Formats: sequence, C-alpha cells, structure tokens
Amino acid sequence: MKPFLFTLMVLWATACCGQQINVFYLKNNGSYVNNVDSAEYTRVINAPDSGSALYKVSEYYKNGKKKLTGTSSAINPPRFKGPCLTFYPNGNRQGSYTYDGGVPVGSAYDYYPNGKLYRMIKYPDSVVRGNNHFKDNYLIIDNLDSVGKVQVAESKGYYRGFDEKFSYIKEQGPVNNGLREGAWKGEDKTLKLTFIETYKNNELLSGSATDSSSLTTTYSGARMTSPQFEGGYAAFSRYIRDHIIYPNDARAHDIEGIVILQFVLEKDGSVTEIKVLRSVSKSLDEEAVRVIRESPKWIPGTRFGRPVRVSYAVPVNFKLQ
Repeated sequence: MKPFLFTLMVLWATACCGQQINVFYLKNNGSYVNNVDSAEYTRVINAPDSGSALYKVSEYYKNGKKKLTGTSSAINPPRFKGPCLTFYPNGNRQGSYTYDGGVPVGSAYDYYPNGKLYRMIKYPDSVVRGNNHFKDNYLIIDNLDSVGKVQVAESKGYYRGFDEKFSYIKEQGPVNNGLREGAWKGEDKTLKLTFIETYKNNELLSGSATDSSSLTTTYSGARMTSPQFEGGYAAFSRYIRDHIIYPNDARAHDIEGIVILQFVLEKDGSVTEIKVLRSVSKSLDEEAVRVIRESPKWIPGTRFGRPVRVSYAVPVNFKLQ
C-alpha cells in the first residue's frame, strides 16, 4: 500500500509548481465560481520569470480592465509579496501596497475613485500577524477629502474614513502621532448599527455598538476577530492529518491533487454549506468534505462583539508519497 503525504493549506499556503498559467473565476466577496459568466472578476496566475520564485498575478474586471497586478509566492490562494497595485473599474488607481508573506508592510496609499489621494498609512516594516482584523496596526499619516482638502497631515488631525464604496463615512476621530486617540464614532450600514469607541495610543480600550433594534453590545481590543479552530492553525492541521483517509481507488490509480473547499462557519462555530470549489476526483472531493463536515465546532468570528457567519476557504492537497 502506498503511503501518502497530506498537506493542509489555509490562506498562507504554498502551492506546488506545475501549470504555466492558472485561471480562477471569483465573486467580489472572494468566493470562487466555475465559469467566467458567473464571475465578477478573473484572476490569472503566470509562472515566475526566469531567476524569480514569485508568480505573476493579474486580475481583470468583466469589462476587461485591470483590477490588480502583483507577485505572489503561492498560486492559490495568492500570498502576495512585493509591490501590489489595484485599480477601479474606470481605470483609475485604487491602492498601492507592499506585501511580505501576504501581509502589508511599510507605506501604503489609497485613492478615491476620481483618482485623488484618500489617505497614506504606514504598516510596521516587519510582518505582524494576528486574529484581530480590525486591530488597526498602521499609522495614519495623511487623510484628505475627495477634492484634496487636508484632514490629517504629518500624522495629526481629524480622520474621516469611508466604506469600501465611498458611499458614507464609516468611522471618524482624532489622530495624534499617527495613532487613534480619544473618542471615535461611526456606523456600519451592512450590520445596521452605530458605534462609539475610546482609544489610547491606537489601543481600543472600549467600544459600544447599537443596532436598529436598540440592542447594544460592548467589546474591546478589536472590532472584528476571525473564526478560529480550537488550538489554532496547528491544531486544525493535526485534526485533518489524523482523520483523513486516502481513498483506495485514488491510491490505486495514483490520483493526486488539491481540493479547494468553501464553507460557512456559523455564529455558534458549526460548519455548514460546504462546497467543492475545485474538484480533483469524486472520492478525494468526498473525503475532503467528510473531514470538514465532522470538524469540531470553531470559535466563531465576531464583529463589534457579536458572533457572525463567516465564509472560509481551505485548499487541501492530496499527494501520494
């Protein structure tokens, strides 16, 4: 009986070399679809140039205009490294970031859809990882309105931050030495709530969010946390390794490959709505689904102190050895 090597890859995983060009079809929320007609944008991964270990990543809107250019150490999902540029559907620049291991580092620039500078922020020069996605570990250096009026300059002023579509001011508050300081306020129209927060040197001391039904929740440390398997990534990897069974038919026919699964982590931490985004074979797909379906409950993700449903993607590599 042939032994097998199992590799679990989550977000920062490295894919094996092989194809010269890889094409993926995605929705704006990052979920994968099977064809270009259902996609809202297309991602094309080209092989590294001679002498480089980084794949070339390009993304395109449905209108054919470029959405993103960058380089990555992995094929799917990308793990960006080096400069990365993004663009609006109208062709104007959207952002200019530098990445190290999939995490932004150094100075970063965001722009309004009209092409004018929205803000300059600065991330730590070394990689900082964590579970708090709204733990804003960057300095706010400059912030301007859509006609160029300065609101924050040289790390001091009153910051006004928009939602992703620039349709409303999502958060605002004083900045000193690039850090959030004192009382901040804002709203999240998706969750239909308003919030008030208190900061000291960028540390979120306390927050209070009230929704349209007058339900109030409190939180501290971060507005948002990711779902987490009990014990973290290492424990999740061990769980998969200890429970997966390489199907006999796939072993007998030397079938290998990466099964990409998407699933929802519910507010109680349970796993639901498992979908195969990339199939290898019926038996490998079913085995990957089975192990995820039988997963213990996760620690749920939160937003503003409230448990939320979160969509998650896991590429699972089946490889005989």
